[in-house]
Amino acid sequence: MEHKIVEDPTLLGYRRRLIRELSDRGIDDLNVLELFDKVPRHKFIPEGSRARSYEDSPLPIGYAQTASQPSLQALYISILQPEVNETILEIGTGCGFMTALLSHTAERVYSVERIRELSRRARKELDDLGINNVALMVGDGTIGWKKYAPYDVIIVSAASPDVPSALVNQLAENGRMLIPVGDRVRQELILVTKINGEISKETAHPACTFVPLIGEFGWNHTSGSPGEGN
Repeated sequence: MEHKIVEDPTLLGYRRRLIRELSDRGIDDLNVLELFDKVPRHKFIPEGSRARSYEDSPLPIGYAQTASQPSLQALYISILQPEVNETILEIGTGCGFMTALLSHTAERVYSVERIRELSRRARKELDDLGINNVALMVGDGTIGWKKYAPYDVIIVSAASPDVPSALVNQLAENGRMLIPVGDRVRQELILVTKINGEISKETAHPACTFVPLIGEFGWNHTSGSPGEGN
């Protein structure tokens, strides 16, 4: 979906350099690269890390959370290929940058974040950029957002010990979900698809590291063990 983005000429060169770096890392989908030109990442990064906004690296955003590495976010979108008539469920709003990228790819984005302050910050930045096809909710992302299911695309931006069954149940026919699965140190990206009602899983990327997915069907916040839903 198209939105009017306020340009910041002082940072445009850094943004274009990041796009060249994404291309050098194998992101060759021009539509995906264009998204990173449309959305100013620095708007979503806290002041203490803002000078590093256009590095291809994860950045701290507070509350022991990070903004994901841009090349990994580009990989997500390249694999899932959201379409303009589809709806997306994002688990882990975080700073809201990925949410903003997704808002340009699909009709509607629903995003769940368990930390209220992060959701509030993301809402402010999305509103400032005139992005109005995104709904945010504070809650347990491992149980999804059943009210608006099913979803054509589900994006999980935190690591789970397994694929949460609640999210699989909210996947539409011909839907795709991408989720990091593994332990708290190392995961692999798993692509989940639903075709003719059948669920299949395959490894889309062999090694990555995300913050843990906390909740009923993820990791237990206090013990570090899988939640009761697993």
